[in-house]
Amino acid sequence: MRRFVEEGGRVVFTDIQDEKGEALAKATGAHYQRQDVTDEERWVGLVDQVKAEHGRLDVLVNNAGVFQAATIEEMTVEGMRAVLDVNVVGLTVGCREAIRIMKENPGGPKGAIVNVSSITGFFGLASGVAYTASKGAVRLLTKSVAVHCARTYRNIRCNSVHPGVIDTPMNQAAFDASEDPAAMREMFAGIQPIGRMTEPEEIASGILYLASDDASSTNGTELLIDGGWLAAPNPL
Repeated sequence: MRRFVEEGGRVVFTDIQDEKGEALAKATGAHYQRQDVTDEERWVGLVDQVKAEHGRLDVLVNNAGVFQAATIEEMTVEGMRAVLDVNVVGLTVGCREAIRIMKENPGGPKGAIVNVSSITGFFGLASGVAYTASKGAVRLLTKSVAVHCARTYRNIRCNSVHPGVIDTPMNQAAFDASEDPAAMREMFAGIQPIGRMTEPEEIASGILYLASDDASSTNGTELLIDGGWLAAPNPL
């Protein structure tokens, strides 16, 4: 988000954490709106509001996601639905509503959708069956959206980003909750062949590229930002 603001974009971002969202808006100059991505009506209203206030929608970044630690034997139907509602259904509605506005942009249909998937969109994570299923779905849903938009509107694109292990406060909290936080952090840093975790700014750079006109012919593809993880069948 910061990168888009720095590049001169008019950014509207959403979350359900109002206090953090408002603080981030104040710090960056972006505009915060409360939104639960599983709320279809709110998606419709939000996109209509963006069009009314800014006249167009050029980029949608679908970045909301939740994780549930559960194997197939531990998984509950309730838990599976909760993950899929955020990671897949909410993202799908976002794509649909963004296209509805992008096809009406002044000058003709044009826009870029970037869906944030995961490295687990390429392989099975035994300890996160719902998350793995959702991120695999995002990968192929992205291709479906991309093909439809290319054939129908030409200049509306959709791509996915697949991060590996990112050095974020959320991951650090998970490390801190383990029996040996330092060892856990070192282990995750070593999963990626580059020997470190990916920085959030590196993910932002990839998203910015896919959203830009520099990627005007990049459509329906996966951008891996994983430190070489997928290139190494046995990264450990």
